[in-house]
Amino acid sequence: MRMTSIVSHIAVLTGDLVGSTSLSPAQVAQAFDALADCAAMQADWHGALLHFTRQRGDGWQVALARPALALRSALAFRAALRSEGSEFDSYISIAEGEVAGKLGSDLNAETTDVFVASGDGLDMLKLLSKSERMFYGDGGPLNAATVLADHISQGWTPAQAAAILPFLAPDAEPSYTEVAKALGKSRQAVTKALDAAGYPALQRALHSIEEAADD
Repeated sequence: MRMTSIVSHIAVLTGDLVGSTSLSPAQVAQAFDALADCAAMQADWHGALLHFTRQRGDGWQVALARPALALRSALAFRAALRSEGSEFDSYISIAEGEVAGKLGSDLNAETTDVFVASGDGLDMLKLLSKSERMFYGDGGPLNAATVLADHISQGWTPAQAAAILPFLAPDAEPSYTEVAKALGKSRQAVTKALDAAGYPALQRALHSIEEAADD
């Protein structure tokens, strides 16, 4: 039985855990639990069923109904992983494209161009770059922003990642007090973590990308 979500233009994120061979089976399971939980959280962002599928042992793929949020979503997946520990990270390739009709819930069965392009982008990223871990297949300004966001977010500590994750929701910003209570931290500690994570600049950049996409 195929679960369906009718969309015309989507974004596809294809990821691969960094250094998975050095992780224990329990750690790999922990990483995928964090990714799946983050995907469930993001379903509310996209206004439609969000599809998340594990691939090739340590790989994963997700289809997003709102392509304008693709970079924001990629950063959220990184934050979800890094909040579990500094040993967790993922390569992420982003592609946009058209799909006709219905998507299946198992993305391993999808062969539309956008899924192929996202997977090819991941292969190219891992082959050609020793430092970059995120790639936006459209190139140009979107990939430029992705390269910079990647550079900033690779430096997140687990505490910074845990602090920034709830603030990456696109439509409603939580209060610092609420987040501090949920994390068992002081409000001042959350503020410090967000500043160190580059949150103010990242949030302005993401809003600029999303507003341009909506024009």
